[in-house]
Amino acid sequence: MSLQPSWALLPLRLFLGGTFLYAGLSKIFDPHYLDDTSPLGVHAQMLQAATTSPIGPLVSFAAEHPTVIGLVIAFGEVAAGLGTLLGLFTRVAAVGGFVLALSFYLTVSWTTRPYYFGADIVFAVAWTPLLIAGDAGLFSTTARLRAAIRRHRPDLSPDDERRMLLRGGLITATAAALGGGVIALTRLGTDPKPGRPAEPGTNSPTVIAAVAAVAVGSSTSFTTPDGSAAYLVRPSADTFLAFLAGCTHQGCPVTPAGSGFRCPCHGSTFDGTGQVTGGPATKPLTTVPVRVVGGQVVTA
Repeated sequence: MSLQPSWALLPLRLFLGGTFLYAGLSKIFDPHYLDDTSPLGVHAQMLQAATTSPIGPLVSFAAEHPTVIGLVIAFGEVAAGLGTLLGLFTRVAAVGGFVLALSFYLTVSWTTRPYYFGADIVFAVAWTPLLIAGDAGLFSTTARLRAAIRRHRPDLSPDDERRMLLRGGLITATAAALGGGVIALTRLGTDPKPGRPAEPGTNSPTVIAAVAAVAVGSSTSFTTPDGSAAYLVRPSADTFLAFLAGCTHQGCPVTPAGSGFRCPCHGSTFDGTGQVTGGPATKPLTTVPVRVVGGQVVTA
């Protein structure tokens, strides 16, 4: 018995839909994502990508409106993911997913060498079967809506039917976007932004750790005065260095690996001095000035 194409595409629907839904929600609820001053935020990532992207001027323009563009990206991923999972205008959702993945490839992944190390180009190509074939009526919310319309309004013309479907989809999408926007903006208004500068009179050095508490060759995590995640390392007895935890490739948080660091997203590695030892990252980790005062390592 031959397998129907709709069933063959189901694993791809589940993977792409689930991944984009998860990615969008992760951005919405990440306290760094919309923070203009955080190196892990969308603003910093756009500014970094603009210097190497083939569409650099467009990225620079987008960077002037980071909150709006950031929300469009996040909710675009949510919409593409939900549409694909639910079979709601699957081809339209696939177009959105393809455009997002292609834009990520042309910005954050453009300098990845070899090109297949970057996931974004793979995602862009992976969307094309759904763009061509849609959901073929399998687990399709659109197909069920169309059947319900035909049952109640059998006299409708195909054009009227399409308009009703589009109207229902637009109402659903608008309600979801407004609800999600309210949640995101409420979160922005109530949560302290990690990247806010310290108030006057509170910018004294922050104690990171006691000198004796950090063994030579080890590292310890801490939070900078502006709320960014960072690591303190001690490469030698008399030397302390500190770096922001954001990978210089796409901003993913790095983790300690041996005497250095590794990015779990794309595999970039850095040594104990923050220098790149393995791509796709090409720039060293961003340094945080520190000094030793009275047996304590503090921010400079």
